[in-house]
Amino acid sequence: MHDQIIAVPKNGKKMQAVLAAKRLRKTFETEHGIHADIHEGYGLALVSIWVGLVVWCDGEWYWWRAGWDDRRKRVLYARHPAIEPSRAACRIAFHYAHLRESHTLSSPVAGGSPCA
Repeated sequence: MHDQIIAVPKNGKKMQAVLAAKRLRKTFETEHGIHADIHEGYGLALVSIWVGLVVWCDGEWYWWRAGWDDRRKRVLYARHPAIEPSRAACRIAFHYAHLRESHTLSSPVAGGSPCA
C-alpha cells in the first residue's frame, strides 16, 4: 500500500494561513464593523468580504485585487504583511468602502428575501 501524499507542508503553513485570516477577520469586525467569511484549502485561507473583494492569505502575506490596469489589460494586486492585520484591515476597509459606493445591490438583495 502506498503512503498518502499530503499537499500541506509539515511546517504548519496551513495553520499559519488560517490563523492570519482569523486575525484579519476579527480586526475587520472589531475595528471596522465589517463581517467576513473564511474559507481554507491548499495551504491558503481566503477572507471573503464583499462582491469582488477577497483577501488571500498564505500566513506571511495578505493580498487582494486592487484594480485594473486598462493599458496592460491585467488585474492589479495590493499586498500587506500578515504580521500587521490591523494596518492591512485599514487598507482593505478603504478599498471596501470604495467598492460599496460603486457596486449597488440588486433589487432582490436590497429588498430582502422573497421567501420570508
